[in-house]
Amino acid sequence: MSAKVLTKAAAKEARIDIIEDGRGSQAVHDVVVAMRAARRSGSANTKTKAEVDLSGAKPWRQKGTGRARAGYKSSPIWRGGGVVFGPKPRDYSKKISKSLRRLAFRKALSERIKSGDVLTTEKFAVSELKTKAFVALVKKQTDARKVLLISDTFDQTTLKSGRNVKRVTLATASDVNTEQLLAFEKILVTQKALEQLADRTRSPRSHQTTE
Repeated sequence: MSAKVLTKAAAKEARIDIIEDGRGSQAVHDVVVAMRAARRSGSANTKTKAEVDLSGAKPWRQKGTGRARAGYKSSPIWRGGGVVFGPKPRDYSKKISKSLRRLAFRKALSERIKSGDVLTTEKFAVSELKTKAFVALVKKQTDARKVLLISDTFDQTTLKSGRNVKRVTLATASDVNTEQLLAFEKILVTQKALEQLADRTRSPRSHQTTE
C-alpha cells in the first residue's frame, strides 16, 4: 500500500503547528548556514615569516651590491617565505538560539507539507535483512528519487538493510533537522514519528497550555 500525502488539514489534526504567513524564511537561512558552518573543519593553516624554517641571517650586506636592502630570507615577498594574512585554524560555528531553531524547523516542515512533499505511512520495517527488501518497500510507498525516511525508531534489520541505499536517508523524529527537511524530494513519515514532529513544532508555552 502506497503512502498517503499529508494534507494541511491532516497536519493540523495531528497538532502540527503550521506557519501560514511568510514568517521563518530568514530563520531557515540562518540555521542552514550555521549547520553548514559547523561542519567546516577550519584546519587551513599557513606559516607567517616568524614560523618559516629559514635562516635569520642577512642574505647579503646592506650596501655596495646594487641590490635592494634585504634583512631576512623568510620575507613574504620571496619564494619560500612566510604568508601575509594567510588562513589559520579557526572555529566557523555560529550561535543559534533554540527559539530560532524551532522556528526554522516549523517553517521548513510547513512548506514541505503545503507543497505536498510529506507522505505518511502507518509503520516502516522490513522483515528480512536484505537491501532488496528495503528498496522494494520504499518503492511501494513512493517512486521519488531521493527520500527522507523518518520514524520514531528503527530496528536493526531495517537500519542494516537500508544503510547502503544512497537515495534513502533514515532519520529519527527526535534527530531530524531543518537542512534534511529541505534536501529530499519526498519525506516519508510514520504515524508515531508524526506525533514527535508535532511536539517539536509547538513552543514550550503551548505545551503548558494543553497540559
